[in-house]
Amino acid sequence: MSYSTILVPVAPGHGDEAGRAMEVARSLLSPDGSIAVVSVLEELPRYLTAEVYALEPVVEESQEAVAEELVSEFSAPDVQIVTRRGHATRTILGLAKECGHDCIVIASAQPGWEHFLLGSTAAGVVRHAHCSVHVVRTRDTTGAS
Repeated sequence: MSYSTILVPVAPGHGDEAGRAMEVARSLLSPDGSIAVVSVLEELPRYLTAEVYALEPVVEESQEAVAEELVSEFSAPDVQIVTRRGHATRTILGLAKECGHDCIVIASAQPGWEHFLLGSTAAGVVRHAHCSVHVVRTRDTTGAS
């Protein structure tokens, strides 16, 4: 099976899992298809409202740095780079629906008991996506068991 528009969520500061997810996405992509790589920077909690305004330039710089990193690593004619701010799961699902992606390829580390089978973002995407989701299993490098 091949897909025409694949969304690949990549965590800021990603490791090898992003490359593996892109390999899987490429293997699933139709010849005339496209891939969107998205990285979501989590929003700061609302109780930090005063601090948020002071941190806005830092957040903007961080978002730009993430975008530059993604462009340097994944730039290709059939790849679009997207950075967003917000809740990771909701933002990924919203972007997939908004842009009509027919597949999401997401990496998920082998988690501890708190999420049992999938990481929390991957689990939320799998549960609520309107399209196919391929989960690329990676090793947990945090040492959690």
